[in-house]
Amino acid sequence: MVPLRMADPLARKSIVVFFISMSLVMTLALGVYASNRFLTHWLLVRGLEQTFLPHEKTIDTILTALADERRSPVPQAVSGLRLSARPASEPQLASETLTEIKALFQHKSGISDILDAAVIFPAQTTNTARSETGLQQIPWTRDRSLLSPDTLTRAVATLDLNSLAAVPDMTWDGRFGHNAVIAYRPETGDTAMPDLLLLTRQSGQLSSLSPLILTISAAIGGLCLTSFLFAGILLWMRFHDQVTTNQDIQFLAHHDALTGLPNRAVFNARLTEALRLAQAKASNIGVMLIDVDKFKEVNDTHGHGTGDVFLQIVSERLKAVFDTHLVSRLSGDEFAVLLTSVSDPARMTKLAANMNAATKIPCIIDGKEIKISLSIGIARATDGSWRASRLLHCADLALYRAKHSGRSTFSWYTPELDADAQKRKEVEAGLVKAIRFDQFKLLYQPQYSLRDGRLKGYEALIRWDHPTKGTIKPDIFIPIAEDTGLIEEIGTWVLNNACQEAALWEDKTRRVAVNVSPAQFIAGETQKRVAAALRNSGLDPRRLEIEVTENLLISNTDAVIGTLREIHEMGVSIAMDDFGTGYSSLSYLSLFPFDKIKIDKTFIQNLGKDASTDAIVTSIVGLGRSLDVTITAEGVETEEQAFLLSAAGCDLVQGYMFGKPDSVASHEANFPAFRLNTSGGLWFPQERTRNTPQAPNEDLQRPASSAT
Repeated sequence: MVPLRMADPLARKSIVVFFISMSLVMTLALGVYASNRFLTHWLLVRGLEQTFLPHEKTIDTILTALADERRSPVPQAVSGLRLSARPASEPQLASETLTEIKALFQHKSGISDILDAAVIFPAQTTNTARSETGLQQIPWTRDRSLLSPDTLTRAVATLDLNSLAAVPDMTWDGRFGHNAVIAYRPETGDTAMPDLLLLTRQSGQLSSLSPLILTISAAIGGLCLTSFLFAGILLWMRFHDQVTTNQDIQFLAHHDALTGLPNRAVFNARLTEALRLAQAKASNIGVMLIDVDKFKEVNDTHGHGTGDVFLQIVSERLKAVFDTHLVSRLSGDEFAVLLTSVSDPARMTKLAANMNAATKIPCIIDGKEIKISLSIGIARATDGSWRASRLLHCADLALYRAKHSGRSTFSWYTPELDADAQKRKEVEAGLVKAIRFDQFKLLYQPQYSLRDGRLKGYEALIRWDHPTKGTIKPDIFIPIAEDTGLIEEIGTWVLNNACQEAALWEDKTRRVAVNVSPAQFIAGETQKRVAAALRNSGLDPRRLEIEVTENLLISNTDAVIGTLREIHEMGVSIAMDDFGTGYSSLSYLSLFPFDKIKIDKTFIQNLGKDASTDAIVTSIVGLGRSLDVTITAEGVETEEQAFLLSAAGCDLVQGYMFGKPDSVASHEANFPAFRLNTSGGLWFPQERTRNTPQAPNEDLQRPASSAT
């Protein structure tokens, strides 16, 4: 439901548009009515004038006779009708009603609509004085049933403009009376000639004009209505588009555009309201934060279009499992579920298990099956003291534990997670200081040749010398550095210091290997950092080796391979670390010519114990020989493993058997060259303390990062 505050502007705009539309309708109606009245008035005037124009000579004859009678003291006959003459000094002659004139005019013209007639003789005063004195003496000027008061005045006023004028009786609101006035002034030039006013019916003319008026009015109304409808359609289309746009904007303001799920703002508002109601009702609510595991790999491997479809499928499965609960998309691959009707831990756990079970159903997009893996963090508000931010924070801590517990699982929030989060914050703050105050150091693990038993190089490994906590292992601070983005600066420090220290070694044939993790690798920038490290240290590029993992190649393969080619063109060797642990390692060997392949220690640990593992290691070594690539075995802990690797044709070995991470000076002094004797054992020219076989060293189990 859209909140009222969001709907108010739209409601106000709708009201405004309604009143504007009504105003347009009324304006249209008034326009049609006004045009009807003006047209009727014009046609009526022209009709009356056309009726009397053919009898202009008759009118002139009558008025001439009246003028002569007024000038003559002897009565005269006019067309057989005797009119009594009055002296010119008598004011009654200034304006008089002449029944005889009416009868005479009807007799000569044949017009029967004349009701009365009057003449106005010119006075010695102005026209205004004439109209004021003359009109007052016409009887029918005072009868409002015959004419409206100002009709006769308008008729006399027209005599200054026309010799013959018709003035209909019409009120200001467009209503027509029954009568009209015909005003006539002769054009003889005789100043003694009187003006003639005839009172005539106009109803007959109106009746005869009605069909024409209605037709024209209908045409005008139709045109106006068509224009109005056209304008209305345009207005409606604009308004409809605007309403649709506003609805879309409101929907997008509250929902995710891709999945259609409510967004973070809606979820936070609903969560706050649910906590308030839970406090009032003394009930419990729960929150689940759900993160899609390795979603970036889906985007990078299959494309963003497939990634969008993948998220839509995930959202559909979320809605199917959490049918009656609020499911929201908080960010790119993070979802949230608000549980109000289910608050006990058993049922919430059941829902989380059902969600993980729903991910087992195959997800096929464009013929490709993509695995769905979800990590779920669950938190539960058990009293009224909980706030939305606190509940989400706890669920996020539980989600972090689930992701670092193997993924594709769920985890409940426990108070211990707060302590872990506090430790993470301390490590994060300590890392910032460690970078600033140079608290890191490099240790080196040797790499020996199985062919001649000589030391060939070292792999650089980082350690953190904390001022109060001592040496901190990389598996503690490296994941935090990767999460916070500090790994880029730490990785640059490792690269620069490894090159500088290697440049100072006495033996200039020894190589140094530096790991570069996907978190610190930046296509287009990493090659610049490598070039800068070589330039500043003066190290021969052929002595530097960059180790990368398959995970780096999965993301943005073209750009990564382009960057690796530029580094390789400098003379730097490129090694694929942890070979065999991914599902497409072989395919990447065809995309980029690696100089070295490092067999992952998980294979070496079972060497000599499992026939399939022996076959895999032998195949990898054979592959390296066919590609002319150096093969290095990691995690070699026993002489038996070294002998089997030598028999298989492996080139280099490294592991606790040949030295744990230490300084270069210590390795040079305590680990001289060795050789394999005929009994399969290792023989060193110089005695050293060692236990054979030895358990794997925890310090050697480094994470896949440049900082290890």
